[in-house]
Amino acid sequence: MRIDIITVVPDLLKSPFEFSMMKRAQDKGLAEIIIHDLRDYSTNKYRQVDDYAFGGGAGMVLMIAPIDKCITKLKTERHYDEIIYTSPDGQLLDQPLSNELSLKGNIIILCGHYKGVDERVRKHLITREISIGNFVLTGGELAAAVIADSIIRLLPGVLSDETSALTDSFQDGLVAPPVYTRPADYKGLKAPEVLLSGHAKKIEEWRHEQAVKRTEERRPDMEK
Repeated sequence: MRIDIITVVPDLLKSPFEFSMMKRAQDKGLAEIIIHDLRDYSTNKYRQVDDYAFGGGAGMVLMIAPIDKCITKLKTERHYDEIIYTSPDGQLLDQPLSNELSLKGNIIILCGHYKGVDERVRKHLITREISIGNFVLTGGELAAAVIADSIIRLLPGVLSDETSALTDSFQDGLVAPPVYTRPADYKGLKAPEVLLSGHAKKIEEWRHEQAVKRTEERRPDMEK
């Protein structure tokens, strides 16, 4: 999978992909993450990519010309399955969406910034808009990193134990159950006996019961 990220602050996106699983995925050739500086596609010598909104109002707007120039160049080099725009009013990112995107081949993510992008970009160049939550960030860079991380970790071979992703929170409509590790008894705080029993069916039943209970208590908004 290849993910091309278009941004006005490329340095902000370097660190998230240089460590841990994201680095491992790239080192193993399972994912390729390319960061593009939108200012490289400016149409004037001042590297300008934003301008005042027609009709007035506070804040600047990303211009259509540099964005179109960048996306057009990328599309001449390969086919893209999705061109995503990070936006507060986009489709809310959830596990089923990450699962769906992990099956794609190549993806472009355009990071929103300032007061957003010229609406013509959203109507004519973007195939999908995604939000990571009902809040506003300074820019879409961190959202792009979250989206990319949620996708790449699902690619076969990225996680050491490929079954791990299948037991993540939200994969079955529930949050994950409690987990414990050694020591079994720490200063009188004990791990549940059922987890030490070695009885696979009882452990599976306990985990499901705990997941249902925790979902009801903490995320009643989720469908069961």
